[in-house]
Amino acid sequence: MLLHMARHEGAMTSETIARMLGTNPVVVRRTMAGLRDAGYVRSEKGHGGGWVIAVDLETVSLLDVHRAVGGPRIFAIGNEHSHPECAVEQAVNEALQDVLADAEALLVARLGAVKLAELARNVDARCAIDKERAPLG
Repeated sequence: MLLHMARHEGAMTSETIARMLGTNPVVVRRTMAGLRDAGYVRSEKGHGGGWVIAVDLETVSLLDVHRAVGGPRIFAIGNEHSHPECAVEQAVNEALQDVLADAEALLVARLGAVKLAELARNVDARCAIDKERAPLG
């Protein structure tokens, strides 16, 4: 959403963003609430109002966005301890613990290194190439 907003002049309504993404405006508003609480967007009231970016995209990483809208967990798998007395679960959890910790540390580092401004520049470059390839007429 933030990258689409960066390419748009002015505020964008939840309805506009939802149509663009093929989702429901309620989903957009929930997501925007997390981004607003993190200080990345703000809402403007009245005619021509909607959501606007409230931060320099150079300062926001993919990890920041994940934390704002996705929560603290990176992986949906892991050591849940639903049956802690089970020897099978103990063995599997023990084997997964270090692997998942290493994978999460690597993913967090990489997500933290990717700034939204870098992605926005990549999008702009791709769109420029697409315009050059477009047939005339």
